[in-house]
Parts: sequence; C-alpha cells; structure tokens
Amino acid sequence: MLPEPARIGRSFDYVVPEGMAGALRVGSMVRVALAGRPVGGWVLDCDVTPPPGVIPRPIRTITGYGPPAEVIDLCRWAAHRWAGRLATFLGTAGPHRAVPSLPEPSPPTSSPAATSQSAHDPLAEAVRWSLRHAVATLRLPPAGDQGALVEAALAGRAVDGPGLVVVPTQADVVRITRRLRQFGLNAVPFDRSWPAAAAGGCTVVGTRAAAFSPQPDLGVVIVLDEHDESLQEEGSPSWHAREVLVERSHRLGIPLLLVSPTPSQEALNLGPLIELPRNVERAGWARLEVIDLRAEDPRAGLFPERIVAAARAAERPVFVLNRTGRSRLSVCRNCGATAACERCEAAAIRLEEHTFTCPRCDSVRPEVCLACRGTAFANLRVGVTRVAEEAAALLGVTVHEASGAAGTGTRLPDRGPVVGTEAVLHRAGSADLVVFLDIDQELLAPRYRAADQALALLARGARLVGSRSGGGGRIIVASRIPDHVVLRSVALAQPGFAAAAETERRAMLGYPPFGSVAEVAGAAAPAYVERLRQVLDDEAGSPPEVQVINPADGRWLVRAADAERLCGVLAEVERPPGRLRLRVDPMRL
Repeated sequence: MLPEPARIGRSFDYVVPEGMAGALRVGSMVRVALAGRPVGGWVLDCDVTPPPGVIPRPIRTITGYGPPAEVIDLCRWAAHRWAGRLATFLGTAGPHRAVPSLPEPSPPTSSPAATSQSAHDPLAEAVRWSLRHAVATLRLPPAGDQGALVEAALAGRAVDGPGLVVVPTQADVVRITRRLRQFGLNAVPFDRSWPAAAAGGCTVVGTRAAAFSPQPDLGVVIVLDEHDESLQEEGSPSWHAREVLVERSHRLGIPLLLVSPTPSQEALNLGPLIELPRNVERAGWARLEVIDLRAEDPRAGLFPERIVAAARAAERPVFVLNRTGRSRLSVCRNCGATAACERCEAAAIRLEEHTFTCPRCDSVRPEVCLACRGTAFANLRVGVTRVAEEAAALLGVTVHEASGAAGTGTRLPDRGPVVGTEAVLHRAGSADLVVFLDIDQELLAPRYRAADQALALLARGARLVGSRSGGGGRIIVASRIPDHVVLRSVALAQPGFAAAAETERRAMLGYPPFGSVAEVAGAAAPAYVERLRQVLDDEAGSPPEVQVINPADGRWLVRAADAERLCGVLAEVERPPGRLRLRVDPMRL
C-alpha cells in the first residue's frame, strides 16, 4: 500500500481482514494506521510476502475504487519520466471523492450520422487516413470544426471501444461533450464522471488529467490543440498529457490522433503529419495585416493611425499586449536613469499610479528617481492598464481590460473594445478585429519555444475572428521585423514554413524533441545538484552530453541527449530534505 502523502515516498505491507478479501483489488483506495495516525492510500499489489520478521497490521477500511492496474503502471512510468513521486500521479488519476461502487457499464452506442459521412469530405478522409497510423498529427486550421473531426474519429468505432478526448480547457470539455451527445454518443466529462468512466462503455472528454482516465475499453485517443501549454502541468512534476497518451496508446495498441493548427515539434517528431487540401486549410485561417513600425511615426507609440482607424471601424476590436500593469519599464525624464528597486536593483514596474513595485522581491516604494529624486517618468514598456487608458482616449469610448490577473470570472461585455494579455483571446467570446500591439515581444523572447508560442497566439487570434472564407474579421500585427518567418507563415496560411525553420533551430541547439532538459530550483536545489554531480562523477564513462549548468537566480539546468538518459540519471539522485522544484522539459524556459 502506498500512502497518499507524497513526502513519504515508499509503500508498506498490510494484512487484509477476512471480511475485506473479496472487495480488495489492485488500485483500491484504503485507510490504514501509519505511525499511529490514520492515512489513506492505494493498493499497489496483492498476495505479497512481507519481509522476514515483519508483522503487518490490518487494513482499517476500504474507501472505494481507485485507478486500475493499467493506469497504476502508467503512473509508475510517468513518475520516472518526469522525476516525480508516484503518489502525485495516483492522486491525479484517482477520483476526487470516494467511489464505493461502480454503475453498470454503458451499452455500446453507434451514431446514425456515422454512416452519412461523405467519402469526399476532406476532413473525414483526413481523419480516416490518420487513424491508420499508431500516432498521427492532423493539422486543422484555427477555424476548422473540431467537433466534426471528433465525430469522424469516433464514428463506427464502437466495436473497438469508446474514445478518450483530451482538450486544453474546461470550456472545451463542455463544448465537445455537448457536441458528441448531439451526435448520439454517450459522452461524459472526466472531472464529474469518474465512476462512469471506470465502468466503461462511454466516451470521456476531459482536460489533461483525463490522460489517466480509468476506462477499461479504450479504442481511440484524440488530443485537441496538442500544442496548448495547458496540457502540461505548470508545477513539479511537469508532466505533459500528450506524452502520457503516447505511452498509453502504445501500450494498448490503439491509435492516437493529435490535432492542432500549429503542431508542436514534439508532435511532428512522433509520426506523420496529415494535411488538409490547400484550399481548405487556407480558408480556415484569418486574414493577417502586418504594419511595419519602421515606417511609422515613432510618436504614435503602440497606436499607429492604421490601427486606430481599423479599431474605430470595428464593432468588437480586441487589443493584445502581454504586459500587465501600467508600465513594465520606466525612465526618469530628468536624468534618464531606469527605475529600479532600491533593495535588489531589479527593474521596477508600475502596477498602480504613483507607486513602483519590484517583481523580484515584491518591495514597494514611491514613484521617485533614486538618482536625482525626480518624479517625472517616461513609459518605455507600458502595460495593459495604461494601454486601456490610451485606447479609450483615442477611440472616445470605454475600453474594458481583461487579463489573467483580473480573474477569469469577470464577465466582459459582448460589444466594444477590449484590451488584455493573451487571456483576452479566451475570454472575449467574439471579435471582428484582433490587434497584437507588440508581437515582437513574443517573437524575440529568450524562451526556446518563442516562435511556437507566438504562432500559437496568432492561431488563437485567428480562431477568435473566424475564417477568411466565412466573412470573418482580420488580425493586425505591429512589428519591426515584418519578414519574420512566423508572420509570413500566418499571412500565407502555411504554418509548415515556421515549423521547418523551428525544426532546424531546435536540432542545432539540442532542445526538445532533439534533446531533453530539466530545471532544478528551490531551497534544496544546491544540495540536489551536488548529489547529482556526484552521481555523474561516479559513473565511469558518463556520456559527455549530460551537462549541469547554473544559469542564474538560484536555478540549474540539466541537459541530456534524450529524455531516457536524463530521467535515468535523475532517478539515481536521492532527494534532499527541503523544497525542491524539478521540472523536466518545461514549455516555459
């Protein structure tokens, strides 16, 4: 039995009382006494022999069903792959509340609409071709019908078992579940229907945790928007639903279909890329207009006249700027000194008027220059709060602000201009114009996935305004590098151009999927890295591609030629006590 507290990190032997023998199985959730305290846990194995001299205590009670044996083995693999603890993954895979019994399995269902799929439908044909492969990536344009794609993948597959559909957000779960039920399939959301999923017979739709769905009869797995960062756990361990499902589908021998308008390098490296006909893909992208800021009046700032004119003509303009607050970089108008923190010397930001805040140490001070005591500052990098004020002055209407910090529960009006970080692309609902005020910030970011992330932002904007063929709106980007391959790819509706350039760059630098990297941080990081270096020194003939790098800010990078080698080394390191943040192949690095 493995206790629920992840810090314990080891399993224990217990005796099964006679009255519980028939109800106990691998994966059952139980309550036991451990060190005089009651704790919960999972049964990992039955019919084991305790070590000599050990007298096991009895299990107190059986709480209910937990992950089946197949999912437990998958969790073991994931714990090794992302250098995490098994209990963490079992907690993700298990139900949120006790499940004392399971309902009857759902009867097999088949949709009448499945037989009406036209053999000449490009999307249905692309799906059929994709499912002939163990793993395939289908490039669906932003305005493509994801619901129709899932219907085509699940149509007629009742004899092979129901499907599992993994999506980035809860809103996608609701949308796809409703669509499949209209299609005639028994579809349930993972977060609210764990018992039904464990009973079998139904198609499960869920966010990343659904990768560990307890379905006993899977027939096909579909991942929508596989490039989306929501499919990776932000914390530690930084597991990714796509990689979990690649392993799971391989073990079960079932097809895995990855879907994205901008497939990730990892997806492209897993199997064939299936493309729709050129006219279909082009029609699914929005029109893109690029404004060359080098030719614009610099006094216009973030709002050249062409952007202002387009916004005035639009019913629902959306402005995107990934900088919160009023100003991210300010300089003194008197002496030209940069506004900095007096404690740690980091660049200070203006989240509120007349106040500087340090993003590193959270100290707050008045808006006064440390060099000359001046109080007048110029904004070099304004945030969304300041942009909303400027937009309202230029357009003469109220401009609403939407960002992750504002809270996703805040409802935005259905009409009128909106300014926000990339969160506004998820919350605006609709738009006939999306303006990226500083796309260069994304294109030139120091992150190794900067190009992919910028391309994904533009794809999200294209989905919001709709397709060029359906009378949708348009996207405007302001840039000083208008010939960047990402912008050209979107303008031509050819994301493959950017993907090819990114493949070459990643292979040269050895970043995933052509290498593997782990980030080590936290109070226990120095001790962990010291133990890691000892492991590498003790291994005779250790391959030179395993490197430990200390970039800055109390964090280390561990790089290796592949994930198998990296995780093998990390598994040999004993964790020191204290807080440790260990993230393998994080998307934000």
